[in-house]
Amino acid sequence: MILRVDFSHQADKFINRNRIPQEEIFSLIKATIQKFRGEDINVDIKKLNGKWEGFHRIRKGKLRIIAEFNFDDSAVFVEVIDWRGSAYKK
Repeated sequence: MILRVDFSHQADKFINRNRIPQEEIFSLIKATIQKFRGEDINVDIKKLNGKWEGFHRIRKGKLRIIAEFNFDDSAVFVEVIDWRGSAYKK
């Protein structure tokens, strides 16, 4: 199980500015990990490529979470949390 979840400055700022509970983000990450393990969980995940190589996108409504999952170090790094039109601009 993942022990550590780190947020970039942008992701942390977005959560605070939009008053999104961190528990909601944690539950989406937990569901994503369960999906990676092969459980039948309803979560929309996509492996990204191009300049986002190595990252995965989690989609919930208009919200996008771009995160890097490192199972060797038991860590998740959330790079971007944003609305759908702005999430992929780096």
